Amino acid sequence: MTFLHDLWPLAPRHWVLLAFIAAALHSHLRGKMRFGLVRALTDFTVLIAPLNSLMVMFSKVGSQPYLDPKKFPELQLLQDNWEVMREEALHLDGRGNIKAADSYNDIGFNSFFRTGWKRFYLKWYGDDLQSAKDLCPKTVALLKQIPGVKAAMFASLPPGARLVRHRDPYAGSLRYHLGLITPNDPGCYIDVDGEKYHWKDGEVVMFDETYIHYAENTTDHPRIILFADIERPVYTPIMRWINRGFGSLVMTAAATQNVEGEPVGGLNKFFFHFYQLRAKAKVLKARNRTAYYVGKWVLIGGLLWAIFY
Repeated sequence: MTFLHDLWPLAPRHWVLLAFIAAALHSHLRGKMRFGLVRALTDFTVLIAPLNSLMVMFSKVGSQPYLDPKKFPELQLLQDNWEVMREEALHLDGRGNIKAADSYNDIGFNSFFRTGWKRFYLKWYGDDLQSAKDLCPKTVALLKQIPGVKAAMFASLPPGARLVRHRDPYAGSLRYHLGLITPNDPGCYIDVDGEKYHWKDGEVVMFDETYIHYAENTTDHPRIILFADIERPVYTPIMRWINRGFGSLVMTAAATQNVEGEPVGGLNKFFFHFYQLRAKAKVLKARNRTAYYVGKWVLIGGLLWAIFY
């Protein structure tokens, strides 16, 4: 009681800081695989850590790395039609439409492009993309029948490509992978919280993308999957409203394009300009690592001081 009594006089901004730290630690301690504590507390995902903790605590499907797809019977429609989607994915890949972003306008996956990952968006937290309607209408029609699918794409991991260890920022969705064109080989795999799975044609795997995961294709054959974000089922109407509201306000701002002329969300427009500054910071890092890190931590410390003091 003495400890709580000592905490009570804290200013509201300090309580907010404690809430962010507690939520960041909650995320950090959930799995067996963990980043260093400094990274856990300074990663940009800390900005929505309290929201993520709410999504996890109110989750109807629990909190574990892999999930049973049978708990989502509405998604069976996709697996039943995997060969239909496979045909459209093959056509797109042959045309070169499954590719990296043409510019710095895909903040969510920008770092993946450097290690060979490619994508073609089918929908993203709202309307379907016009290019998807034109080039793969059957897949788009199937996705439209399942409201819980918030985002979807064809995702390619060519031979030799890999994704480094990471955790996705938002716990309001769950990740769905349906194998379309795969090596059917353990050498092409994803590891979620230390447990490996290798993709197979026509087979589904679902996992919580806020656990640390990575992927690699060490085979000589390409891997293309249907990659989707499925709305996390949560208890209480308030939590559902919060989850959907965040998707409408924030996730839609991360919308991007398959082809020039399609709309780009505000977050990605900002990222385009931010990346120009980041490129200059990389030049400084290459020339003088000490100056780069001193400047980085002075900036972080200054922001924390301005917000909480």
